[in-house]
Amino acid sequence: MRLPVPSRRSLLLALGGGAAMSGLARGALADPVWAEYPFQLGIAAGDPTPDGFVIWTRLAPRPLELGHGMPSAPVPVKWEVSTTRGFGDAVVRSGEFVARPELGHAVHVEVTGLEPGREYFYRFASGRERTPFGRAVTAPAAGAPVARARFGVVGCQAYEQGFYTAHRKAAEEQLDFIYCYGDYIYEGRGNRTYTGSGGTSENPRMHVGGEIYSLDDYRRRYAQYKMDADLQSAHASTAWYCTWDDHEIDNNWVSALDQDGTDPAVFMLRQQAAMQAWYENMPVRRSAFPKGSALQLYRHATWGDLLDLNFLDTRQYRSDQPCNDSWAQNCAAVDAAEAQVLGEAQEQWLYRNLDQSRARWNVLAQQVMIMDLDRREGPEVGYNLDTWAGYRIPRSRLLRRIKDRRIQNVVVLTGDEHQNYAGEIHLDGRDPSGAPIASEFVTTSISSSGDGVDQRPDGRRIQADNSFLKFNNAQRGYVVCDVTPEAWRTEFKVLDKVSDKNGTLSTRATMVVQSGDARVVAA
Repeated sequence: MRLPVPSRRSLLLALGGGAAMSGLARGALADPVWAEYPFQLGIAAGDPTPDGFVIWTRLAPRPLELGHGMPSAPVPVKWEVSTTRGFGDAVVRSGEFVARPELGHAVHVEVTGLEPGREYFYRFASGRERTPFGRAVTAPAAGAPVARARFGVVGCQAYEQGFYTAHRKAAEEQLDFIYCYGDYIYEGRGNRTYTGSGGTSENPRMHVGGEIYSLDDYRRRYAQYKMDADLQSAHASTAWYCTWDDHEIDNNWVSALDQDGTDPAVFMLRQQAAMQAWYENMPVRRSAFPKGSALQLYRHATWGDLLDLNFLDTRQYRSDQPCNDSWAQNCAAVDAAEAQVLGEAQEQWLYRNLDQSRARWNVLAQQVMIMDLDRREGPEVGYNLDTWAGYRIPRSRLLRRIKDRRIQNVVVLTGDEHQNYAGEIHLDGRDPSGAPIASEFVTTSISSSGDGVDQRPDGRRIQADNSFLKFNNAQRGYVVCDVTPEAWRTEFKVLDKVSDKNGTLSTRATMVVQSGDARVVAA
């Protein structure tokens, strides 16, 4: 059977004329002449190290179309890194990357040879089209004295439930880096209304298409999110360390299990598509290249002698949620001896990092809460079983390790809850006697759950019932962590509304941890 050949007209629509694109060999490539702007998904940097960072873009002149407006052929993309916004003679690194159709024409350049602890600027070009510049800061040299780090925490950005004003505001903060804890996209079908914390209401905008399952579905969903100008500004403002939570694949998934009881072999096909799309759209290193339905997400970074950063994966290796994942419940399965959150390999990797750390602050940057909040009204105890509280044995194992090894200044950065929380971590929250083992700051959502309120009634009750919880708020926004060797300050930035692009930002609270003392106090 003779296969159809793409017409010259289809190539012209995608690339304009003048590019020999039919061959796959590098010698067959030429600079395209674009009929439409190819960098509509923006640019990004990620995973900064002392000598460089990743820079990212993805060619997509028609982002929401099947094939994103590109022919099935590789395309060259030029890149530059400069010490100034003007580029010119200040360019210190440059090159060309071949964006391939197998990876959605994504570009991942691992820039090396830069100086530690300084600001750089980067941009891309293809044919006559060029991106605006982005900014990234290299990490300080390993072990080098660092007087201060200021970075952001973001996540949970359901496109349908609010505008990305928080991203625009975060872009103005001049941060060293941003940590994204996950839920970058949401997998659900387009839905004009939703039931959030304020009841059923109209969504300010809507997903294209139904629930996503295939690689093309996930690519289109990322494209819809990434076309948002405020999200693009946050990416261009500084380098990100990106992890995932559940909605990058499916709500409440763990291991090879989804919430619908799908045959694991079938669900792994969906995971494979989702993981490839995540890699294609995140500014991450080649070490995160997907291998079937597996992807190396957890990793380690340092920020001089100030921060030891452990980015964790609390989804891929976790055992199934106990008690049928019921809300505010408790059952015998919470104490299952075989339960896992990190999986054995990641857990041992984390222990080695903590044992070897010489930094002032040891950070666990992860997704689901470690504080074991009692969420149930009345005398009986009930937990959110999609947190570490639903896995008592691995939670106790981690906390005892930190306590027994006398690992100081452990700060946990968490998301998932669509609320802000600040509190102290004990072996058992029902008996929070003695000094806390670690401190935890939970960052609210960028947009998920809509406008929100200062504090929900259940939030007031939960805070009253759990003495180790020091702050709770249910508005949208982000967190800024301002860290010195002496103290960790967490600033909770909140918006009065996200149903309107012009929401007003304020600092709702600033919570502080002093070095050597895990207690959380208001500034």
